[in-house]
Amino acid sequence: MVRHFAIDDDFLEKQNKKVVRALKQDFSALGRKLARRKIDIDKIVKKLKYFKVAVPSWGLGTGGTRFGSFPLPGQPRDVLEKLDDTATINQLTRATPLVSLHIPWDKTDDYSALKRHAKKLGLSFDAMNSNTFEDQPGQKHSYKYGSLSNAAKAVREQAVAHNLEVIDIGKKVGSKAVTVWIADGSNFPGQDSLSESFERYIESLHQIYKALPEDWTMFIEYKPFEPAFYYTVLADWGSALMASTEVGEKCKVLVDLGHHLPGTNIEAIVARLIKAGKLGGFHLNDNHYADDDLTAASIYPYRLFRIFHELIIAGKIQGRKFQLAYMIDQSHNLKDPVEALIQTAMELQNIWAKALLLDHKKLRSAQRNNDVVMAEMTLKEAFNTDTRSLTAMARREAGGAIDPVGVYRESGYRKKIAKQRAA
Repeated sequence: MVRHFAIDDDFLEKQNKKVVRALKQDFSALGRKLARRKIDIDKIVKKLKYFKVAVPSWGLGTGGTRFGSFPLPGQPRDVLEKLDDTATINQLTRATPLVSLHIPWDKTDDYSALKRHAKKLGLSFDAMNSNTFEDQPGQKHSYKYGSLSNAAKAVREQAVAHNLEVIDIGKKVGSKAVTVWIADGSNFPGQDSLSESFERYIESLHQIYKALPEDWTMFIEYKPFEPAFYYTVLADWGSALMASTEVGEKCKVLVDLGHHLPGTNIEAIVARLIKAGKLGGFHLNDNHYADDDLTAASIYPYRLFRIFHELIIAGKIQGRKFQLAYMIDQSHNLKDPVEALIQTAMELQNIWAKALLLDHKKLRSAQRNNDVVMAEMTLKEAFNTDTRSLTAMARREAGGAIDPVGVYRESGYRKKIAKQRAA
């Protein structure tokens, strides 16, 4: 059976030729504009090519809510088909050569074959994700009242053992990290001990941490609420910082942009975690209330820009040792998941490019002189710059699509995989 419908390179080039003249005109105009600000557009294009983000395996099928989902024809039936879709996203955007697996959802009988398939598609594996937030068939103990922080030792041991299994699978496919997110908490006052549950969680993390290979990283992810609505064991960045500091140097904090209450200054959290040396990476999405998993920059593009600004500053100061994991964490119920992930990759490229345009010298001068207006205007000057021709040129030079969504639709990819993946 043909497992992969790669968009033909000739077709891709044909689509690019339709719009390349307009691209060159827009790119040239932007280049002249940036030159007046003493910015070399070609250098920005070169820097932009280094920005890479992982695709979540669970984001390639139609997601849903507790109220239901609306399946789309051609959804992946197994992890190999998830890789096929990821490869298509990367083919068009040239920004997503990594895929993040979720266990047990992505279990397979032959991990060597999975690794070979990924290599054939030009992909590799990002952080592994464990799952102790729902019960699995045949599971001895339930996670109804928590997993790594559960009052019952047997439940905690089961959850730790699952995470160790995830690490073993990760070693087989070439991953270098594991993300540990728990849904542990309570809905009612008095249901559990606020102090003892946190201690039990840290104790469980220590056991997982001991099994980490030398060159691996552990990411712990906080969330203010849901499914626990009174108390969440790892509810905020402060708790995550405490836990990661106690567990060890290779335990880092993962910032999910959707895991914050409205009005939270996420870029300030990012700056504090950078200062502590504990920022590990991001789950990139957007939200209107909390944990909406919306397409990145669909609601708060300026917030994402400000976060990227903090990261670029840290990169300038720390150099190559400042390495973070970037992953998209989205599950779409209304959009075509592949198209939505393409859209997200493009938005991330556009906003990263805006952050690269920021005049840091001008900003620092305004800050030191308490020039509030000029400081804000310096940020807005970069943010308001239309970088779409810049990012499109970066994709074209890397062999991708000038207009990834347009090429995806013209290719008929969804229609063809719907036929291939018929039940």
